[in-house]
Amino acid sequence: MSTSADLLYSDTEDELRSVVRDLLTAHCTAAAVVARIETREPHDRELWKTLAVEMGLAGLLVPEKLGGQGATHREAAVVLEELGRAVAPVPYLSSAVIATELLLGCPEEKPQVAAQLKELASGRLVGALAVPFATAPHGPYPRVRRSADGLLHGTVTAVADAAAADLLYVATDDALYALAADQEGVTVTPRTSLDLTRPLADVTLDGARGGEPVGEDPDAAIRRALLAGAGLLASEQLGVADWCLTETVAYTRDRYQFNRPVGSFQALKHRLADLWLETVNARAAARNAADALATAGAEIPLAAALAQAYCGPVAVHAAEEALQLHGGIGMTWEHPVHLYLKRAKSSAIALGSAGRHRDAIAELVDLRAP
Repeated sequence: MSTSADLLYSDTEDELRSVVRDLLTAHCTAAAVVARIETREPHDRELWKTLAVEMGLAGLLVPEKLGGQGATHREAAVVLEELGRAVAPVPYLSSAVIATELLLGCPEEKPQVAAQLKELASGRLVGALAVPFATAPHGPYPRVRRSADGLLHGTVTAVADAAAADLLYVATDDALYALAADQEGVTVTPRTSLDLTRPLADVTLDGARGGEPVGEDPDAAIRRALLAGAGLLASEQLGVADWCLTETVAYTRDRYQFNRPVGSFQALKHRLADLWLETVNARAAARNAADALATAGAEIPLAAALAQAYCGPVAVHAAEEALQLHGGIGMTWEHPVHLYLKRAKSSAIALGSAGRHRDAIAELVDLRAP
């Protein structure tokens, strides 16, 4: 890995964090998220409008000439950290990162590519790549079939945020197509998801008209999108772990047992100290992946795999510790800790499990198991 990368947050990134955190504190409270996931509309469209349209955060990765902010993956990582801290029910990772990176990997001279990038950057449209959310950047993914009459047929299961998407991107063997989610021949069927703040759905194409493809090399574009998604998902997992650590430390200071704070007991001190070390290390891994993506370095596959191999288990451990150390109140539906545990658990297998990424690391550094 690069030894010259500056993984500290810049002043611009700190300012961005402050603005996003203030917004989420005011408009994405834990009680509001719990109430929303009990409805049939788990996505917070008003919050998405504020983040994407009014603040322009959906276009961070899009060049200015295409209507975006021309920022880097480091700024997008800061936004995802804060969205993870709030378990915000918005399709930022799916649309502003994965779908956007997918289009950035397609020929810019195609008019529909430029037009769709502008729409995604503005936040007026939400995009979703139609592959199972568990698909690793280096793993296989399903393709649909294009018949002789140009119509698309096939089913892709467990697509993240497909129910909120306006545009669905599907791959055939030799092309990548953008489909309107409400067009004839496209059916989006919600599934029961563990993480209700990021719902999954099945996408079925039964004679959907593909039209002009947005790209003729679907594999390269999809690998690029999934790699960016995996690298930046680590920042969201960092946000989950950081919230769990912060809230648990605060709770153990305030909760008394035997006339003393429970956080003063040596066993709990050790558990929280271990969790703090894991979170600090997760921050380094996530920041390294974001920096590698921002600088378009050759180490992107390794940095993304390392970040996912480490940050996923840390987020799960942090959420499990938060649940246990909050005691009885942590087991209630009203307390938000279950939201973080579900987000951590579902993210741990999203875009490849930690084990899959460890296998990828072994391949990349030529240290395969005997």
